[in-house]
Amino acid sequence: MTKFGIGQPVKRYEDPRLLTGKGRFINDVNLAGQAQAVVVRSPHAHARIVSIDTSSARAAPGVLAVYTGEDVATDGLGTMAPTVQRKRPDGGPMFARSHPGLALGWVRYVGDPFALVVAETLMQAKDAAELIEVSYDDLPSVTDTAQAARGETAVWEECPDNISNVFEAGDAAATAAAFAKATHVVTRRYVISRVYAHFMEPRGVIGSYDPGDERYTLYADVQYPHRVRNALANRIFKIPENKIRVIAGDVGGGFGTKGWQYPEHRLMLWAARKLGRPVKWSCERSEAILADEHARDNISEAELALDADNRILGLRVRTLANVGAYVSSDRNLLATFTNVSTLVGVYDIPAAHVHVSCVMSNSNGTAPYRGAGRPEAIYVIERLLDDAARELGIDCLALRRRNIIPADAMPYRNAFGRTYDCGQFGENMDRVLGLADHDGFAARQQDARARGKLRGLGFANAIERAASPGLEFAEIRFNPSGGATILMGSKNQGQGHETIFRQIAAERLGIDPSDIQYIDGDTDRVAFGIGTNGSRSTVIGGSALWQAAGKIIEKGK
Repeated sequence: MTKFGIGQPVKRYEDPRLLTGKGRFINDVNLAGQAQAVVVRSPHAHARIVSIDTSSARAAPGVLAVYTGEDVATDGLGTMAPTVQRKRPDGGPMFARSHPGLALGWVRYVGDPFALVVAETLMQAKDAAELIEVSYDDLPSVTDTAQAARGETAVWEECPDNISNVFEAGDAAATAAAFAKATHVVTRRYVISRVYAHFMEPRGVIGSYDPGDERYTLYADVQYPHRVRNALANRIFKIPENKIRVIAGDVGGGFGTKGWQYPEHRLMLWAARKLGRPVKWSCERSEAILADEHARDNISEAELALDADNRILGLRVRTLANVGAYVSSDRNLLATFTNVSTLVGVYDIPAAHVHVSCVMSNSNGTAPYRGAGRPEAIYVIERLLDDAARELGIDCLALRRRNIIPADAMPYRNAFGRTYDCGQFGENMDRVLGLADHDGFAARQQDARARGKLRGLGFANAIERAASPGLEFAEIRFNPSGGATILMGSKNQGQGHETIFRQIAAERLGIDPSDIQYIDGDTDRVAFGIGTNGSRSTVIGGSALWQAAGKIIEKGK
């Protein structure tokens, strides 16, 4: 048992299945009688839809249905909405518009879905989609973040300045006072470009409907099966949660981008109910960047105040965060406030203030992706320290050492009110420099130059919270032969959950790992779950499993 316990180097249980083509990804799932769907998307960044003629598409061979935004509106499907409440710059309520599933009247970014074609085969659906005739009134568009913030071209008439909302954190007055007494003020503008995940497995959906039970089943490659179910039930279809089942099998990468429900989820369920048969949509690689959420796309004006001894007195940051054409949920805003906890990094900065303007543009919405705002924050503070060192003519590592939070200051409360419970940041920095042979870098750089090569050195101190907060679910069931089934609310998407949680259960209960069955991703079989995000599954989910095993041990005494 000790060879498979916690912390032991073991071979992953899921790998033989995945490496030999026996995984069950969304495109491996096919239901009897399923139809195939194609989503028709806008080629324009901003346009009014004057007319849509679907008659030729409806008459095409194999076509079962062609739906537009009017059909969605007629059937009364609901929409999502953010729960976070913020203000606009004038103090008025936040401006947010949720995507209706299929755009109605206007399209607001390239890729905006406005029609759905369902046919017997995928090729028939594709051929029919090309027969849809759309008349557009092309409108001015804006995709650049800084340009959108100037309000010269409105994404929505109701929000002419394109500022959906603003967010502030820190002490503005204390920060202003720190800058007033500073000997040096360093100011820089940093642009963090828009990025896209491009996971190995593009998204896919199968929707089915059982008229006898009046119940939907969604097969999808999602990170949060239970939260997707709840959103679809409560907001879109307005039915009890037990009327929707979500099943997520193997997921070929998520990175945050597969974390939430997309228009295709509701559309496949809705179409399945209307047609009385399962409907499948598979996103193609060339379509994915148009269909999925993007991330980052920030511009930050950052200022650092220092005294005569090069100690940091204050940090001030104003950020423009591009949220795209729609603000459909809290996901579209998450990266604009999760950066607060790490914006000051590992440095003793007495005063700090950040102001974020969420800017709408004719672009895909932005959402969490690999760090969800925290990498952007670290990028700003670390770049600013490098630039400050250059401007002051001092070594960038010396500037960091002068301002790094000492280990004996723990627990340390930073300028945004977040507490670091522990940390040996200076020791870690020196250890990394030693491992990288920093002292020998100059010689390596000279050698590279002699060979006509360029060699550079980059350095950053990053800090992350141990896991995102909240609950997680774990259940252990025993079968008559003594084996166990563990059911987890988190969702594996390549992290090795099947191995990790087996290790925890095996060590805690003394069961051979081959006698443990692992289940996740099915909202009917797993009672509750938050899902996988923010480096939380092992910490929170593993702790839940450990506690569940502890309850079993107590019952057995």
